[in-house]
Amino acid sequence: MAEEVLWERDLHQRGSGSALAVADGCVVVHERWTRLVCLDLSDGSVRWDVPFGLWPRAVAVTGDRCFGIAQNIDALTCWDVRSGAVLWNLPLSRFTGYITATEDTVLIGGWRGYTDLTALDSETGRLRWSRSGRPATVRPFAHCGGVLIGAPGSSEMSLLDVHDGSERGHWTLPEPLWSADHARIFALGGPGRVLVQSGRRTVVELRLGTDEIRTLARHDSDLTPAGARLVGGLLWLTDAKGGTAYDAADGHLLWRVDIGQWLAPGIVPAGPELLIGGDQGTLLRLDHDGRTVRRTSVSRRIAGVHAAGPVEAPDVALVVTRGTLMAIRIGE
Repeated sequence: MAEEVLWERDLHQRGSGSALAVADGCVVVHERWTRLVCLDLSDGSVRWDVPFGLWPRAVAVTGDRCFGIAQNIDALTCWDVRSGAVLWNLPLSRFTGYITATEDTVLIGGWRGYTDLTALDSETGRLRWSRSGRPATVRPFAHCGGVLIGAPGSSEMSLLDVHDGSERGHWTLPEPLWSADHARIFALGGPGRVLVQSGRRTVVELRLGTDEIRTLARHDSDLTPAGARLVGGLLWLTDAKGGTAYDAADGHLLWRVDIGQWLAPGIVPAGPELLIGGDQGTLLRLDHDGRTVRRTSVSRRIAGVHAAGPVEAPDVALVVTRGTLMAIRIGE
């Protein structure tokens, strides 16, 4: 039995995971090289279609606002996610990368240390604070009113107040952060707990409000650039040969799957099962013991699999291929 495809859209370019963001009932994606479109999640119809630029450095959606930076246009643009109207536009220094959006603040800069890490009021684009000296950071991660940063190649991590930039916490990791493009930071369960990819193989847990660090999982081979993900109670780590599931609470090894092809970034809960994609064009459903219960060929190399809807129980999975965007119904 094949997966049920709700709709499919030709992007007229190779797909890019960084050029996609999911909002309430819609998905924003970059296509046709210079356009940003908002599609209705239910049927793929176009809500709005606006000019943007070549290959976005980042696109993010929070609340009713969409933010984007293109590689060939040195500006941050804010759109109304409902209509596509431009709300404000801010000129930027060249090579400004990253967008981390919270409820009322948007952070930019810090990518490879080319520009200062800067926080802006998301309503107006006005400056809140900036860290001078152009310190490099991995992609900042917003959590519990703060933002976690850390320089590639460094073991030091800091938690900054998202509104004024003051330091609220500091940790020394057991291994340096790998690189600007490889390191991963993500929330774990309730507030105050985050996971960080430390080095090439290790994932550690930080507890905000303390200086506590706990090694959660130590993989036996190097992780891929998008090799660490959380789904349900699982910590999912991918390497060049397959994926391994660990218990996200205690780091206990649960199971491993080898599928004979490089795994695309992303893992999505699908009812009682899990959905992953291989870069040779195969979607796989796994049960919670790691057994493959279904294989579906999509005839194109898969660039990423994303959840669309509630994190723990999404209704739709978005599959980015080398040229199209597919919406697939998932669930029981």
